[in-house]
Amino acid sequence: MDKAIGNAEIRSWLLGLIISILLIPVSAYAQTQKTVTGTVIDETGEPLIGATVKVVGEPIGASTDFDGHYVLKIPTTAKQLAFSYVGYDNLIVDITSDVIDVTMRPNSEVLDEIVVIGYGVRKKDDLTGSVSTVSEKDFNKGMISSPEELVNGKIAGVQIVNGGGSPTSGSTIRVRGGASLNASNDPLIVLDGVPMEVGGSVSGSGNFLSLINPNDIESMTILKDASSTAIYGSRASNGVIIITTKKGKGDGIKVSFQTTNSLSTKTKTSDMLSTNEFIGIVNELGTDRQKSLLGNSRTNWNDLIYQTAFGTDNNLSVSGRAASWLPFRVSAGAYYQDGILKTDNAKRFTGNLNLTPSFFRDELRFQFSLKGTYSKNRFADTDAIWGGATLNPTIPVYSGNDSFGGYNDALDANGIPV
Repeated sequence: MDKAIGNAEIRSWLLGLIISILLIPVSAYAQTQKTVTGTVIDETGEPLIGATVKVVGEPIGASTDFDGHYVLKIPTTAKQLAFSYVGYDNLIVDITSDVIDVTMRPNSEVLDEIVVIGYGVRKKDDLTGSVSTVSEKDFNKGMISSPEELVNGKIAGVQIVNGGGSPTSGSTIRVRGGASLNASNDPLIVLDGVPMEVGGSVSGSGNFLSLINPNDIESMTILKDASSTAIYGSRASNGVIIITTKKGKGDGIKVSFQTTNSLSTKTKTSDMLSTNEFIGIVNELGTDRQKSLLGNSRTNWNDLIYQTAFGTDNNLSVSGRAASWLPFRVSAGAYYQDGILKTDNAKRFTGNLNLTPSFFRDELRFQFSLKGTYSKNRFADTDAIWGGATLNPTIPVYSGNDSFGGYNDALDANGIPV
């Protein structure tokens, strides 16, 4: 009997010892853990669903719920938490309390991979066509008279050829060459989502793009190949140029004034005989009729038809928010440019108003744009360039009589124009 009681006591003691040994790690582990909670939001204050929260250096993590909330059990020895979300910068925060709320910031490099195409946005990796975008920081600088000059030489496969040195001349734009013998080869221009007429122009301007103030443009995107016809139809067979103008942004009011001034002059003219050489050639090789047309003047016709041309481009803009829900931008521009050929000049006065209100926490957005342009051009007679190089340098500018408006003309010995 005593022996049986002794064996029972030994078994009971061993069982208690085993249970105590098993509970020691559980108790020790419970003492080395703590709970951290918090909320993850974006820069606008909206919760981020599915953001990843991990303990730095440990295989412990969790995801945020529909309200951006997370709960994480971590060792007491943990020092930092790492937060990550697609399209946002990774964030590492020191563990200083049991409640850690964070705000994630967008990753600008990731946002740069988004391209506006027609009526929506797509990732560059998902596009099958060729797309090039030039933003304001990469635009050409200087005296820019028309938007296409902002990207001239910036995009492979796009040729922009100015029609001449005149400020009133338009440009020929070709995206990867011409595709038609008889129809227009001009690309489709889309201004703030509104397609413009292919090859469109305004009477007297020669270039309807010149009616857009280059200072109001934020970016230009060129769709180069035929895949753009899936968006705009056959009008886009020669490529598409998407122009996006500046909008109001930021919290404060920003006032900006910019002025650009220039002087232009001819650098070289055609090689010609001097007046004395001209007289010598005529006297030596000319006929009697030609010799009779020689006068006693020394007139440099090139000096009379060319001028030092002045140009100025002035732009004033006010942008910001009239209210928390109403970003705006209003601008006015005055452009004036003389040509190096006398009487050639271009004037342009522009006004632009952009309103981009949003409602219901940016879920409903509107865009209102109002653009106005007053353009007045004077086109010089370019035949004067040929006349300046070929007209008789021995006759004076003025004839001394009322014929031909008082100006001299090439006349033979009988007073008949030649």
